[in-house]
Amino acid sequence: MSNPNGRKGASHERQTADYWRDNWDDRIDRRVRTGAKDKGDLANVRVRNHRIVVECKNTRAVDLAGWIGEAQQEAINDEALIGIVVAKRKGKGNPEDQYVVLTQGDFLKLLAAVTCP
Repeated sequence: MSNPNGRKGASHERQTADYWRDNWDDRIDRRVRTGAKDKGDLANVRVRNHRIVVECKNTRAVDLAGWIGEAQQEAINDEALIGIVVAKRKGKGNPEDQYVVLTQGDFLKLLAAVTCP
């Protein structure tokens, strides 16, 4: 029997990838699963020359610490600048209404990558 949360998660990943692709960079897409050395759910997310790992979550229970830990490990696996989480917001179907979660330290790394030459 298939996992209904898996279907919801895959749908959230697809919706997020399409939204980012259509509104930011047409190279962004869902990433092929890579097993033990997972590198996040979206492919081709970059700020300048820095890769950004994106982990999408659509679950009932909120686990910010676990999600951020997972995104940061995947950033290490991908040799990316940072890892972020796009979390499905209950009752909100529009992709622009979803949460983006990252640590303050990673946020500052992102700002530095965007603002420094």
